[in-house]
Amino acid sequence: MSRWLENLEQFAIDVILERRHGARAGILRGILYALSFIYERLVQLRLYLYRKRIFRERTLGCLVISIGNLTVGGTGKTPIVEKFARALQSGGRRVAILSRGYKSVPRPSKRSWLHGFGKKDVAPPRIVSDGKSLLLDSVTAGDEPYMLAHNLKDVIVLVDKDRVKSGRFAIDKWKIDTLLLDDGLQYLHLKHRLDMVLVDRQAPFGNELLLPRGTLREPPRNLRRASYIFITKNTGEPNDALVQRIRRYNRTAEIIECAHKPLHLQNILTGERLPLERLRDTYIGSICGIAAPESFEGGLKKLGAHVDLAKRYIDHHRYSEAEMNSFINRCLRRDLEMIVTTEKDAVRMPRLQEAEVKVPIYFLRVEIEILSGHESWEHCVARICKPQPLLSPERFFA
Repeated sequence: MSRWLENLEQFAIDVILERRHGARAGILRGILYALSFIYERLVQLRLYLYRKRIFRERTLGCLVISIGNLTVGGTGKTPIVEKFARALQSGGRRVAILSRGYKSVPRPSKRSWLHGFGKKDVAPPRIVSDGKSLLLDSVTAGDEPYMLAHNLKDVIVLVDKDRVKSGRFAIDKWKIDTLLLDDGLQYLHLKHRLDMVLVDRQAPFGNELLLPRGTLREPPRNLRRASYIFITKNTGEPNDALVQRIRRYNRTAEIIECAHKPLHLQNILTGERLPLERLRDTYIGSICGIAAPESFEGGLKKLGAHVDLAKRYIDHHRYSEAEMNSFINRCLRRDLEMIVTTEKDAVRMPRLQEAEVKVPIYFLRVEIEILSGHESWEHCVARICKPQPLLSPERFFA
């Protein structure tokens, strides 16, 4: 069933991105275009209702920062959430990351018979990390919350669709003073004091169309809500045209340009680390299930690797042992030296026995590197960690 759903999702993506042609695909695109027109009106109506306070935002008495984007996936958000959480925690803030846990599988819970008669679900959020221990696996937590919890020490990571509930839980249990909403731009029920919006340099606004015909969650003009705008996946080339367009929608937000900087290769079984130079002139297999696989594969080639075999899956794909063994055997027959994947993919792979892995599998560890806007980044962190005297963070960002 899951494979059928993935195939259906991939077909829809191919239609949206116009990789599929013919009468059937054309008719479907026409239907999706009509639906996207309706979707845009609903998005703007929802924003209007919150702006006019017909729908009420909730406040929890602490600083709430959203990190999100206008498009569906592919902007490199998780490393920025990690960098931001690490900077705030180092600056003395007590940080919790709130995620909805996209494509996670919640543990079965016993519900009382009253739940079916309108009683509100009061189950606590899933604790991925209590700041000391990793408490859930990637299936139950979701790949991105699991990865954040694994890499961050002394940072709480919670998963729940109701982030007002999970935020209150974090404050009550751990006395948190800073909440980071992972993928939170569209989560309006909890009031944000800062909105960090990511724009992918390679596809800033997707295919310029809204869901379900395109990949935009909101129109580009909604960038006006951003406090800071991060242009991600930079290659060192100037972004003058993109910055000019961003300024049409938002004249005041600080713009920070950054890149995903590869650090090293890490064996998914043993934890062994290899320097990036090990990729140069090496014939490898690449396997990933992310929104922008071409970006990952292109990065490997820039590091000097020969990507002799590449396998792509749908974003957030959870690998089976059969799939991994099949790809390992294909790489073995081609006499490839290693298999390279992303860190996000690595947490979704089964724990194979070392004897089964005849071709070593490594993930590429990356971090965010600020290319321009260093002062804006440092000022952003400093104003949160060291607010002006006699001003609470809530009033400082009001």
